[in-house]
Amino acid sequence: MSKSKTLMDSPKKRTLLKRQIREKVIEYSFFFTAITSILVMVLIFYFLIHESLAAFVEVGPFNLLFGMKWHSAGNIFGMAPIIAGSIMVTLLALIINIFVGVPLAIYLAELAGPRSRSLLKPAIELLAGVPSIVYGFLGVLVLVVYLERSFEMLTGRSILAGSILLGIMFIPALTTICEDALRAVPKEFKEGSLALGATRWQTVRGVTLPAASSGIIAAVVLNVGNIIGETMAALLVVGNVARLPSPIFDIFDPSAIFTSVIAGEMGEVPHGSIHYHSLFAVGFVLLMIVTFLNISADFIRAAIKKKFGGY
Repeated sequence: MSKSKTLMDSPKKRTLLKRQIREKVIEYSFFFTAITSILVMVLIFYFLIHESLAAFVEVGPFNLLFGMKWHSAGNIFGMAPIIAGSIMVTLLALIINIFVGVPLAIYLAELAGPRSRSLLKPAIELLAGVPSIVYGFLGVLVLVVYLERSFEMLTGRSILAGSILLGIMFIPALTTICEDALRAVPKEFKEGSLALGATRWQTVRGVTLPAASSGIIAAVVLNVGNIIGETMAALLVVGNVARLPSPIFDIFDPSAIFTSVIAGEMGEVPHGSIHYHSLFAVGFVLLMIVTFLNISADFIRAAIKKKFGGY
């Protein structure tokens, strides 16, 4: 009797053992993937620090970060014009991004009917899939020419052109994330508000938006990283002239941003020169800004979620 029971149990034990081995393999595979991601990030930081260190030593951290002139032919490397141009382009693009993307997300998530949503949603997803170089070509052929003729500019390549193009480019990304945050709000919240006599818009404004605010703000902060890190489209329309606008708030002047300087100059720079190391310093500063934004987005989302119970 016991012998037959042992024979019956052995297939079950083998099956259980195989399952445990399979689960361990999957667990270690996921762990290896996570460790690899961290290792790649560490190696990127190490490589950028290693390659940019010579520029910080030779030029000096203060002169490199706050120098008022970037002139590679004269070995003058000051990032102030690049930082100023990047900030102006990013802020203007973000304003366009928010004023179009967030209302569009509210409409899709809360107000649009099935027919409107079935038309708008695929169109937005299609825009998100358009390569940045295509946006850049359209910017050069349409936007730059329009600005040049409308405002009688010497060249339409400017801070304004870069801001408009980047603001439009990342509307789909912001809209999608904000819509997901709005849809994550439980239906009970909305139904309770409507049951108390609030209108549909009052419910959206007073219940849905505060509940989804952590996700919306995190989406906005992350989109700043997308805007400031865009390369090809910005390179084609912003002008890539590393100088401070005169006056400083003149959005019709050409400028340069982090990515346009790297993409525009790295191809011809001698390997190992101070110019070479300075471009890596620009990339390192950009990486630090994007990393700071990503960490800030996580902290902001956690703080708002803790305060308002966001979703």
